[in-house]
Amino acid sequence: MKKWLNESNHTVVFTGAGMSTESGLPDFRSANKGMWKQKDPSKIASTEALNSNVDEFIEFYRSRVLTVKDYKPHKGHRILAEWERKGLINSIITQNVDGFHQTAGSQNVAELHGTLTKVHCQTCGKKYENEAYVNETYNCECGGVLRPSITLFGEMLPQDAFQLAQSEAERADLFIVLGSSLSVTPANQFPLIAKDNGARLVIVNREPTEFDRFADEVIHEREIGEVLEEWDN
Repeated sequence: MKKWLNESNHTVVFTGAGMSTESGLPDFRSANKGMWKQKDPSKIASTEALNSNVDEFIEFYRSRVLTVKDYKPHKGHRILAEWERKGLINSIITQNVDGFHQTAGSQNVAELHGTLTKVHCQTCGKKYENEAYVNETYNCECGGVLRPSITLFGEMLPQDAFQLAQSEAERADLFIVLGSSLSVTPANQFPLIAKDNGARLVIVNREPTEFDRFADEVIHEREIGEVLEEWDN
């Protein structure tokens, strides 16, 4: 694998929830306590909730913002940032919204589902740091509701991030998946786009994925940070 990394002219990394859970961050889709146990996240984290049940929407996302602030990037995030500085990888495509890649120092990151590190006005679009939610400020200067800058159920993916991801997948000659079940569309198409364009495909995920059969190398039941550390040495 290290040989492939050194030989590659354009390496792209794709990260999913498993990358974040190694930092201790709960995966809200599978969380089983508090409001997660009593409510369906797909209904709260939606444009419908934002428009018709804003208090519950804000409670849900303030909790998520506060949770992200309790954790930090792990060694895997830091290794990827260092690899970018060294020119070993060219970009990261992520399904995660915690901003840990940028906190660790990565620069060229396509956030397919947006970010919890920012909020913006649903009415005028003005952007704020997520400290607004921490400080219980939920309205813009214009009076509009502040919402996290993430993709809600019922919304399209951010087009800038999507187009960057597609372009990077098409250019890749090595495409590394880290901690994604590859079950969410359309994000799960990027490894196939890379493969169709001649890239080697490596999948590192605790559980098997539907796309393992397309991969040139598959690693299961390993910590991502440990795998990256081995490749780094």
